[in-house]
Amino acid sequence: MFPRLFTIPAFDLAGRTLGPFTLHSYGVLLAIAFVAGLWIASRQARREGLDGNKVADLAIYVLLSGLLGAKLMLLVVEWRSFSFSMAELLTLLQSGGVFYGGLLLALPVAFWYSRTNGLDAWKTADALAPGVILGQAIGRLGCLCAGCCHGAPTSLPWGITYTDEYASRTVGVPLGQAMHPVQLYESILAFGILWWLLRTAARKRFDGQVVLSYLGLYAVARFALETVRGDVARGLWLGGLVSTSQLVAIGLLALAAFLWPRLSRTRALATAPAAEA
Repeated sequence: MFPRLFTIPAFDLAGRTLGPFTLHSYGVLLAIAFVAGLWIASRQARREGLDGNKVADLAIYVLLSGLLGAKLMLLVVEWRSFSFSMAELLTLLQSGGVFYGGLLLALPVAFWYSRTNGLDAWKTADALAPGVILGQAIGRLGCLCAGCCHGAPTSLPWGITYTDEYASRTVGVPLGQAMHPVQLYESILAFGILWWLLRTAARKRFDGQVVLSYLGLYAVARFALETVRGDVARGLWLGGLVSTSQLVAIGLLALAAFLWPRLSRTRALATAPAAEA
């Protein structure tokens, strides 16, 4: 694919050469994902009657904590790869990380921010969920370009083969072998989940319904997608039976199932909001 959009010489103010500057596809698409996610979160915040500025600030906290959590999870899962030298540890800066690690850290950060800034936690979570899944849908296209989070080998006609040595050096994607375009699979599923979440938001019966729908639907999708993932960052447990993300998916699906009947009783709305024109 195309891990780099372009590389140009970089200079300081005195005209001295600093070396090449590379604009990476992953970084560009990650920036687009954040802007698009922020836009839809602000839109949903208005629907929920929340302070749009506070929700926008919260989105920045969620992004930063999500990036940190994703890298920390990658460090935990791949400790043996990063523990031998500082140079290997610094490659974390070039790695996207494990998404569920980001989610697990972003959730308590979002809850803390909502509580300290007078935002209703469940309404805020409902507003953020469509933005998060939209960010995932676009961000996975960045993974597709970079070669990270790649799929397992396949003989299917739509398998993709990476040939860029730069991608292999930076994210470890195998070259010359057809693999499942699992990043594209996830992007398509994420756009489908986004459609469902927006539909749910327009007709929701209780606060928290949108975010619990997100947690449940994405958990099912991620559990299935892990069966065609081929990257070592997945992490394997129970003798290789399940991956790290599958374990987290099971936990989040159980949490969503546990909270759904409780919130449907305690946070039920008198009437479902009318769909936005």
